Amino acid sequence: MAQATAIRLTGEDLRIDDVWAVAFGAADAALSEDARTKMRAARQLVERAAHGTREHTYGINTGFGRFVSKSIPEEQTEELQLRLLRSHACGVGEPYPDEIVRAAMLLRANALAKGNSGARVETVELLLECLRRGVLPYVPSRGSVGASGDLAPLAHLALPLVGEGDAWHDGDLLPGADALSAAGLEPTRLAAKEGLSLVNGTQFMAAFGALGVVRARRLAKTSDLACALSLEALQGSRTSFIPQIHRLRPLRGQRDSAANVFRLLEGSAINEAHRWCDKVQDAYSLRCAPQVHGASRDLLDYVEGTVEVELNSATDNPLVLVEDELLVSNGNFHGQPLAFGLDAIAMACSELANISERRVERLVNPNLSDGLPAFLTLDGGLNSGFMIPQYVAASLVSENKSLCHPASVDSIPTSAGQEDHVSMGNAAGLKAWQVVANSERTLAIELLAGAQAVEFLAPLEPGHGVRATHAFVRSLSPRLGDDRSLSRDIELVAGGIRDGSLVAAVEAEVGELA
Repeated sequence: MAQATAIRLTGEDLRIDDVWAVAFGAADAALSEDARTKMRAARQLVERAAHGTREHTYGINTGFGRFVSKSIPEEQTEELQLRLLRSHACGVGEPYPDEIVRAAMLLRANALAKGNSGARVETVELLLECLRRGVLPYVPSRGSVGASGDLAPLAHLALPLVGEGDAWHDGDLLPGADALSAAGLEPTRLAAKEGLSLVNGTQFMAAFGALGVVRARRLAKTSDLACALSLEALQGSRTSFIPQIHRLRPLRGQRDSAANVFRLLEGSAINEAHRWCDKVQDAYSLRCAPQVHGASRDLLDYVEGTVEVELNSATDNPLVLVEDELLVSNGNFHGQPLAFGLDAIAMACSELANISERRVERLVNPNLSDGLPAFLTLDGGLNSGFMIPQYVAASLVSENKSLCHPASVDSIPTSAGQEDHVSMGNAAGLKAWQVVANSERTLAIELLAGAQAVEFLAPLEPGHGVRATHAFVRSLSPRLGDDRSLSRDIELVAGGIRDGSLVAAVEAEVGELA
């Protein structure tokens, strides 16, 4: 994909879509002139604090955490920043996904561009050059409690800037200095407060939030597509989705979900053929889909609002208030708002998967499917059809339930009681990321089963939107005749959910969905 014009970072107007574009390599980012001006003014104030006075200023001429009362001589202020990165870079476990690291690099640069941290322009430019030239720090994913921001992960993120740590470049994991050299870059020497400015912040939590919201929004629309497809295959009623019903309980998410399904069913010959059947009510997984999908959508509205604010917030400590000529200790680095939001993403997506799996059961179970062949195969016994994909969906939603226990209600004291309440936002982000992936795969299974099932009703055609959904699924996965492994098919369809291509294909046919 051709590189887009660089996003100009101001610290004020970064959008969730910008984060997605940079995280997945479709856009670059660069400092705006306004950001440079603000940063230089903040830097001057930091320099005065570092070299013009011996008044205690946290992290400039003092130690960190419980060592806040320890004075640091002026000649050691730069060494203090380097040792901060080294000491804090003790994360463990598998690394974060590449897109999360790229998003965190962007978000840290944008936070520093706001002009309330005191980092030098040159340092942030080096960070952005690493992003642009494919120097991707190796960042272990475990070790943040989400209180003084994401200290351990951000320290690993920052070490390559000084030629230490490890980073990927062109597929090779290299020592930080070698990765910089391979990209034609030179390491920097940190000035006063810069190490602290690089590690104090919520950027890994915010990266999970920003990218998670995009994936969850696509999942919510996909849930409506899958529901409409299953509704057609199971010969359910369109009546439960008429707008008059949802005006009587005017929750935004419920209204939008119902409107989507209602539109997707327009022009359905299947629906018309069973209009006068004697079935009075559909099962809840069909009839109550707008209420369930809509509740998830409303929860995501809350998360999106929190994340939008966080992307352009100052979460450093101390903060540099240029107009007041103050460097002030504060608690903006605390991740509790994001921890709640990340747990909410997990809950919202888990419930979309829960109801989807119940629709899969109805599609494959001949006692519930109103005439469809058992497990959607014509040669049952020799073939198992969609028997085991339903097992897989059941496994995924069961795992989600255990992952949805909130991390955000936990806390454990750190730093000898100085940091006596923490958010556990990183744990919430890691869990949410897995729940989103599990849910994408669950919806993929429903789409595959629904595409198979609706074909048994031929020559009757489903609604226009359902036909578009079916066509997209079939572009990735041929009809299941004799049994074959469906693992790849599930992953391909899940990928179409994740990257937005499924929703885009359907919207190209029926217009933008709510």
